[in-house]
Amino acid sequence: MADPTGTWLRRFAQVCWPWARLVCFPHAGGTASFFHPWRAHLPPDLELYAVQYPGRLDRIGDPCVDNMDVLADAVTAALEPLTDRPLALFGHSLGALVAYEVARRLPARTGRAPLRLFVSGRPAPDRQRPGTTHLASDDVLWSQVTRLGGTRAEVLADRELRRTVLPALRNDYRLAERYQPPVGGPLACPVTALLGDEDTEVNLAEARPWAQTTLAGFSVRVFPGDHFYLTQRLPEVVGEVLRRMTEGAPPRCAGDAGP
Repeated sequence: MADPTGTWLRRFAQVCWPWARLVCFPHAGGTASFFHPWRAHLPPDLELYAVQYPGRLDRIGDPCVDNMDVLADAVTAALEPLTDRPLALFGHSLGALVAYEVARRLPARTGRAPLRLFVSGRPAPDRQRPGTTHLASDDVLWSQVTRLGGTRAEVLADRELRRTVLPALRNDYRLAERYQPPVGGPLACPVTALLGDEDTEVNLAEARPWAQTTLAGFSVRVFPGDHFYLTQRLPEVVGEVLRRMTEGAPPRCAGDAGP
């Protein structure tokens, strides 16, 4: 039987006995490796994971998932073995929606709410913008990637790579554009919304309503930059994540240094 944790998650910073774990969810068309640079900015007692969606890189042979419930259920199951330590979730763009849906499911599955949910570069669930980009031509879809930035020029110019990436990209846009806000109670964990001040995909008025998704506290932080502000301001972004994770977190003790 396949190990769902090993299938869905990539671990970038292994810690023998972490005080907490941070799990990151990529944007549309993105991969787990997008978050690999974060490891250089994390303390040695924090374990870093990122979700690897199917249909790309080492999962290129796995069929893409364009149903949010199916995707969130699978990732939640993969995270279950990691909930013996405090678990924070960070999602960027499409990843913000996936992380939110996983945060909704974790208490019922594991009996534990996340330490905190970070939602980046995405309007609140009830402020989602309608879109039909997933129905557009390959050229139009690829132009959207070019417009948003965050992808190296040599990657954008590689036609073979474009052919490989487009199916997963189209799937992810379909997943995001067909997303329907859930009906249910608020989260039991605090939420932090992050965005760039020049992001064309979300503005502050669309990000603030994330506050309505939780009863446990809300904060918002605006950084200089566009939709991929988090690569442009990586040290500051990671610093904000760490600061918020420690707010109200269980105190570290001698036992956190090892078994």
